[in-house]
Amino acid sequence: MKKKWLQKSLAMLLMMTMMTITAFGGTEKTAAEENTDAAGTESLAQIEAADEAAEPDPVGIPEENQVLKAASEKVKAPAAEEAGNGADTGKAAEPADTADTGAAAEPADSQKKAEDKAKDVMILFTSDMHCAVDKGYGLAGLQQIRDQLREQGYDVLLVDDGDAIQGEAIGILTNGELVVDLMGETGYDVAIPGNHEFDYGVDNLLKLAGKAKYPYISCNFTRDGKLAFDPYVIKEAGGLKIAFVGVTTPTTLTYNNPKEFRNKNGEHAYGFMEDKTGDRLFKAVQDAVDSARKEGADLVYLLAHLGNDESTRPWTYVDVISHTSGIDAVLDGHSHDTDQVVMKNKEGKEVVRSAVGTKLSCIGYSHISSDGRILETDAWTWFNKIPAPELFGIENTVRDKVREVMKEVEDLLGTVIGSTNVELMLDDPVAKTPQGGPIRVIKRQETNLGDLCTDAVRAITGSDIALLNAGGMRAPIKKGDISMKNVLEVFPFANSVCVVELKGQQILDALEWGCHGFPSAFGGFLQVSGLSFEIHSYIDSPCKSDEKQLMTGIEGERRVRNVMVGDEPLDPEKTYTVSGTQFVLMDQGDGNTAFEGARVLNESVNIDAAILIQYISENLKGVVGEPYADPYGDDRIVFVEKAPE
Repeated sequence: MKKKWLQKSLAMLLMMTMMTITAFGGTEKTAAEENTDAAGTESLAQIEAADEAAEPDPVGIPEENQVLKAASEKVKAPAAEEAGNGADTGKAAEPADTADTGAAAEPADSQKKAEDKAKDVMILFTSDMHCAVDKGYGLAGLQQIRDQLREQGYDVLLVDDGDAIQGEAIGILTNGELVVDLMGETGYDVAIPGNHEFDYGVDNLLKLAGKAKYPYISCNFTRDGKLAFDPYVIKEAGGLKIAFVGVTTPTTLTYNNPKEFRNKNGEHAYGFMEDKTGDRLFKAVQDAVDSARKEGADLVYLLAHLGNDESTRPWTYVDVISHTSGIDAVLDGHSHDTDQVVMKNKEGKEVVRSAVGTKLSCIGYSHISSDGRILETDAWTWFNKIPAPELFGIENTVRDKVREVMKEVEDLLGTVIGSTNVELMLDDPVAKTPQGGPIRVIKRQETNLGDLCTDAVRAITGSDIALLNAGGMRAPIKKGDISMKNVLEVFPFANSVCVVELKGQQILDALEWGCHGFPSAFGGFLQVSGLSFEIHSYIDSPCKSDEKQLMTGIEGERRVRNVMVGDEPLDPEKTYTVSGTQFVLMDQGDGNTAFEGARVLNESVNIDAAILIQYISENLKGVVGEPYADPYGDDRIVFVEKAPE
């Protein structure tokens, strides 16, 4: 009989930690008190009633903008006259008419220096942080940049484009709360929800938004037809009224657990202005922009979590810009790219779109002159392995808070559960982006990490086949010891694994949907165990979908062929046992409806991370070795690029 404590270890750790880790300045709460708080939260408290695209400019760090070349070096001042050299007090020298950002009032002489200079504005922006509060520039590096800019006479605003609270243990263990607290300490002025802000449930997001020190905005996130957040906010800086309009990708409905967006009757209660034409989304954005202009906005920035993935059309940034007007710049996230693009809106006017990658590897900036002209919108990059705060010895209040929180988390997650003799990959081990960044391949082809995870699920559940969506695996595992933290970074969603019975035809349909987005990356691409198959990529996908990106049928020649279960061809009429997450097999995650009507044999075996821990500890005797040596896997998924002659 298998040991039960290994199956339950991670779940117990998560439960205990969530009851004890507290937010800054708070007191410890029991689980019962937390539940009471959640139940008492008012969910809708904030409701108040590319053809012209230019080639991307390379993202770099202009010499005059290398703020962190040394811990004390300054960004070029906005006016010709350099800022005065004052004593280092550890605080920013705040211009007199800066909008309220929560900073303490500065000495009169510092204000006088700022008043003597032109009131240029610098908007700093981040995106897809994914809990990396101490990586890349780090939040401490971000605070350093902001404070130096203020000392030099800029008015500074700080905004975020979503996907901040998910991705690492600090988010998982607290449902994102500690990340929101750290963002508040850093002084963010406004943020939007990305699709991963919903990973811990809609009610959790609304609760976090209610306690955050900054507002969340979105012009297209609705509940029962009403906006759940304000569509925009106007901030005053440098004597200008600057509007920020928020928009969240409608693919959130399928990238997250669809069940979270339904009411008790199974009806869709939440939405994102989704339709197959994109018209509802375009109108929502345009209405918000027009309202902000009528309210007196001098400039309008679109804070977007849309991205550039072709598979998400008609909801990419290209679609939105080309169907709207009145937007001065788009600060975009979601696709983790670093493209700096200029394209024309529907009136033929040029609009800049800027993206800043992920995990604070970039910090975006938009420089506005004192007379309201956008002079430059671009990004500073940090691809160094050593985080900027560590390399430059940056010390400030945010770094103190980050240290405090990360020590608690690290102490809990340092337990070693095994080791690996090979690198377990999400990204291509050779190819890189033009900027030198990684290229994620697990969402479009087999990898050894996908093989390991699906093998774990199939072995522990005893099913014939295991299917896992690639988007559920979020981090590689490096050669060496494997800790609890490593496993949680691979599986940050704590998805429950289930076992169902499926006909062979349902499996065929599921595989077809999984590769329908190829060659584009798709989170619903299925990593597999217990079967192998070919993808004939020269054939256009025959899959059909509705306005919510749910598969509605398959018409025409199929891409997926020669499916084998072990050494036998898959039989469309035969019944197989299949394991995977509830998200995919029971809740139509990633829009995969092929499993509808499946007979559930075991609704919840365990969470995915606990299953991986058990597999490595027991089945592999603590060592991941030669069977997983090839980063591209062992040919379970083979691509055929040309039609047979």
